[in-house]
Amino acid sequence: MTKIYLLRYPKETSNQPIIYHLVQRYAVEFNILKADIRPQRDGIMVVELSGPKEKVAEALDYLRGLDVKAERLAGKVHKDEKKCFQCGACTGICPVGALYIQRPAMEVIFDPEKCTACGLCVAGCPVRAINISFDPTTETEIVA
Repeated sequence: MTKIYLLRYPKETSNQPIIYHLVQRYAVEFNILKADIRPQRDGIMVVELSGPKEKVAEALDYLRGLDVKAERLAGKVHKDEKKCFQCGACTGICPVGALYIQRPAMEVIFDPEKCTACGLCVAGCPVRAINISFDPTTETEIVA
């Protein structure tokens, strides 16, 4: 299971090795997508957590026990069909097969049901035809 979460840290936990404990205690893999954590201040972190469902659930319980608020972000990938020239670069780096080449038409297809919004396709697209938004009510996007 791979999901993206927004973590809100209270200032009392800003000096603790919380992410370290996620790996050591719960064997959860993480990818920090964005972070703003400073000593003696509230902080935020956008992190992708990967691992068995029960381990991720235990890790989230651990975070909540430290008063870290964890909100799941459901990222939405957008593929601009006008920019995309069907090169397939994104299909080779998509870890879950959400982007693939449909044969014999050789068309790049996106399956949103498989997508974890990891963002690898954004960085891999040579023409910037792919972006991710995390909140449809704002303009917040990850664009490489």
